[in-house]
Amino acid sequence: MFDREKAKAFFLRYAEEYDTQNILICHKIEHTFRVAELSARCAESLEMSGTDTDLAWFLGLLHDIGRFEQVRRFGTFVDSQSVDHAELSGDILFRDGLLERFPEAGLPEGWRNIAETAVRWHNKLKLPDTLDSRTLRFAEILRDADKTDIFRVIASIPFKDRVGSSRASFQDTGEASPEVMACVMEHRCVPAALRRSHFEGRVSHCCMAFELVFEFSRRTVREEGWLCALLAETDTGGKQIWTDRETEQLRILRREIEKAWGMPLEIIEKEEQQ
Repeated sequence: MFDREKAKAFFLRYAEEYDTQNILICHKIEHTFRVAELSARCAESLEMSGTDTDLAWFLGLLHDIGRFEQVRRFGTFVDSQSVDHAELSGDILFRDGLLERFPEAGLPEGWRNIAETAVRWHNKLKLPDTLDSRTLRFAEILRDADKTDIFRVIASIPFKDRVGSSRASFQDTGEASPEVMACVMEHRCVPAALRRSHFEGRVSHCCMAFELVFEFSRRTVREEGWLCALLAETDTGGKQIWTDRETEQLRILRREIEKAWGMPLEIIEKEEQQ
């Protein structure tokens, strides 16, 4: 049987080699454990075996391990200003040998190849068409779990505490460009190169909702409410957050997500009572 507690303990020892007083590091540890848990729950919802569910959990634990080195070297989580964090994670684990120090007993046969593919591709716009069905399933689970928790990260953590030194490179204002809104209307993620302002970053992160593969993921995002928070037009005091044009674009985005999901994003009282 795979020992999750031993794997978690080793992960924490590794993370503690970095500056755990750094808010970026703290948030990344929390995100990692959330993604691991969401990956396992998604696998369970698909009625995967116990060993496969353990592997899904383990992929969540591994997927962002390069983030710690990214922060140490560059002081940011913005890949375009530093390094592709998924490739760095893959290199640290599979090229530099960190994976050899993790416990592996109880994981299914062929797990290493699946793990490397899932880790290296978890942040890409699209998975390769050449993946076999089993590898594809694990990669999709990890990507869904990562996106699901990113909604929480973006909605609940201040911009400066999740971006780091690259925050000055983003414009404070600016409605979404026609190119960004084309992604909304086509129900796809926004390429990083198109994001120039904080608002376009907000739209881009919300567009991840279009890419969720599993019903478990969509249901979890809906129940947790973080996506609705990202799409909010006013603050808790009722004050409008965005310009009129930006507010209109958020309404369009909400409409398109609800169209793609076939249901409202907010859970109405009647549903809660069922």
